[in-house]
Amino acid sequence: MRIDIISVVPDIIQSPFEGSIMKRAQDAGLVEVYFHNLRDYTTNNYKQVDDYPYGGGAGMVLMIAPIEKCISALKAARDYDAIIYMTPDGEVLNQGTANKISLLKNIIVLCGHYKGVDQRVRDLFITHEISIGDYVLSGGELAAAVLCDSIIRLIPGVLGNETSALTDSFQDGLLAPPVYTRPADYNGHKVPEILTSGNTPKIEAWREDQALEITKKKRPDLLT
Repeated sequence: MRIDIISVVPDIIQSPFEGSIMKRAQDAGLVEVYFHNLRDYTTNNYKQVDDYPYGGGAGMVLMIAPIEKCISALKAARDYDAIIYMTPDGEVLNQGTANKISLLKNIIVLCGHYKGVDQRVRDLFITHEISIGDYVLSGGELAAAVLCDSIIRLIPGVLGNETSALTDSFQDGLLAPPVYTRPADYNGHKVPEILTSGNTPKIEAWREDQALEITKKKRPDLLT
């Protein structure tokens, strides 16, 4: 997979890709991530990429021209399966969406900033609009990092155990069951005996029951 991220402040987003799973995925050649500074695509002498909104109001809006120039340059080199805009009013990211995007080959992720982008960018170029929650950040960079992490970890070969991602919360519509590790007894707080029994069918049945009970308690909306 190739991911091209367009941002006014790419320095903000690069750090999450320089460690842990996302770095290992790149080192293994399973994903390529490229960052594009929107200011490199403006003809303005002051590298300006934003302007005041028509009709008045507070805040600044990213202009269409530099965004169009950057997207056009990328599309001239290869075909893209999706051009994603990170925005608070987009479809809220969930596991199903992450699963679908992880199957794509080439994607562009556009990070909003200030008051967002000129609406014509969304009308002409964007194929998916995604939010990571009902709140507003200073820009779409952190949201883009969340999106990328959620899809990169699903690419075959990225995680050490291929089945790990399949047992995550939401993959089967339920929250994940509780997990334990050594020691089996910590100051009188013991691991459930079933988990140390070695009886795999009973352990799996216990985990399914626990997942259902936790989902009922914490996220009953998922069961509907």
